[in-house]
Amino acid sequence: MAENHKRAVVVGIPGVGKTTVITRAAEVLNKKRKTTIVVFGTVMFEQAKKIGLKSRDEMRKMPIEDQRRLQEMAAQRIAEMNDDILLVDTHLFINTEEGYYPGLPMRLLNIMKPTNMIMVAADAIEIAKRRKTDQTRQRDIISAENIQKELDISRMMVASCSILTGAPFAIIMNNDGQVDEAAANIARTLLVGDEK
Repeated sequence: MAENHKRAVVVGIPGVGKTTVITRAAEVLNKKRKTTIVVFGTVMFEQAKKIGLKSRDEMRKMPIEDQRRLQEMAAQRIAEMNDDILLVDTHLFINTEEGYYPGLPMRLLNIMKPTNMIMVAADAIEIAKRRKTDQTRQRDIISAENIQKELDISRMMVASCSILTGAPFAIIMNNDGQVDEAAANIARTLLVGDEK
């Protein structure tokens, strides 16, 4: 990766508006530097198709070891991308029956080598309302109290990823009606040093 290129891993729990904020941030960033969004799960599925899988559901049903191999293949593919600014849209964790499974274990961070970690957050009550009214996705409806727990776990995990990679982390708020402000904050974070 070139010296001033950025590979920012952007995370956020369901209902926080991460994808909307990332899309808007890329529009802002593209005015200054070539910016690309890559969705980790999509890259993982592209790798899965190469070995004959036809759907994401098949991918989820694979043995864990095979899923890990696909994750590593996707991380390697992302590491090879040499965009000016690359926004990697992914999840910090998956809530499983066994507990929280890390979406960014150390081996993937070591492969991708992010320059920045960004967590999109919002007020827990707002997230609960968004999940209830989102007709486009099959969202788990949980209490604002449990959403707050997910936000707290996310903060711990993003800080841990920062410690493991040496990449700075930022928590960007996306409260109701503030998508443009959140996107501008991501852009500012990633353009630090460009004025020089």
